[in-house]
Amino acid sequence: MATSVPQALTQPHLDVWRPEAGRLRRFEKTVTLGDGDALWERAAADVLLWRVKTRSGFEVHPDGAPAAAGARPTIIAGWAGVRIQEPVEVVAVVDEPTRVGFAYRTLPGHPVQGEEAFIVRRVDARVEFTIRSLTRPAPSGPWRTLFPLLRVAQIVARRRYERALR
Repeated sequence: MATSVPQALTQPHLDVWRPEAGRLRRFEKTVTLGDGDALWERAAADVLLWRVKTRSGFEVHPDGAPAAAGARPTIIAGWAGVRIQEPVEVVAVVDEPTRVGFAYRTLPGHPVQGEEAFIVRRVDARVEFTIRSLTRPAPSGPWRTLFPLLRVAQIVARRRYERALR
């Protein structure tokens, strides 16, 4: 079991998140997935295999590769026949007895700028799932003007994330 959190602004290794976000929009939500060993084992494995994203309608390439610090997968968002590439870099991975998850930051070409983390945590028998993000409009390019629409897309995606590991 290992933890790698060199530069994660979303601090997936901590219970209490105190970001120094500056101009980034902060979001955090925790939901209870349920109870028990079987749920914990499945949710912990699923989060590291990007299933929170793939079960929410995204593609992650390379497919099936677990989150690993320094990896640069491409996430594909699709809607109404349009496919949008979202390049990212994994900046932290947590794999501990009661906490598993990862954080990624966006790279140039992504529709927004920021970082997102997905964390599964065991509290006694209860299994919790936390989503954390820091976002702002992309620094340049066509996505910058579409940021209000992207905020709506973020809200929809987050609702899907909440259900993805159940």
